[in-house]
Amino acid sequence: MASKQMLVFLLIVMACLSSISLAKEFVVGDQAGWRTGFDYTAWAEGKEFRVGDKLVFNYPVGSHNVLRVDGDSFKNCTAPADVKPLETGNDIITLSSPGRKWYICGVGKHCQVGKMQLAITVQENLDFQLHDNMAPSPSVPGGETPNSANGIKMSVAQFLMVAMAAVVMLFMA
Repeated sequence: MASKQMLVFLLIVMACLSSISLAKEFVVGDQAGWRTGFDYTAWAEGKEFRVGDKLVFNYPVGSHNVLRVDGDSFKNCTAPADVKPLETGNDIITLSSPGRKWYICGVGKHCQVGKMQLAITVQENLDFQLHDNMAPSPSVPGGETPNSANGIKMSVAQFLMVAMAAVVMLFMA
């Protein structure tokens, strides 16, 4: 009896911990960080960005910022007035929707001259969301949310592990 309970416990722990390996964290520019004179197109090439992944922009506070913009603003290196810059020096953006995403530095001519601009394509994930509220999340330019606390995110693998644990518990009763 104790071994069955241990099996159920381990299945539940594995289901909870598996989400850690599903989402990736990408430090933009790797060791170089977010700075002028870096080729962010080359950096992004070959990387696979998925819903749930995080982008981390590291830079000295006050030297740069990060703006989430649309494709036209990206091409023209312009910062729309309604876009609030991220300025912490360690900005983390969770990719919450698929599609094209564009980021620029809005300080001085860093985008135009320093080529501080990043364009990526975010792919769907095999995850699904269980929401306690079916209302859509507030829209943020670029389609990302700094934090998503409006639902429980569960991968298909996690769901299957929890389902297996429930079946085992039913047979134990």
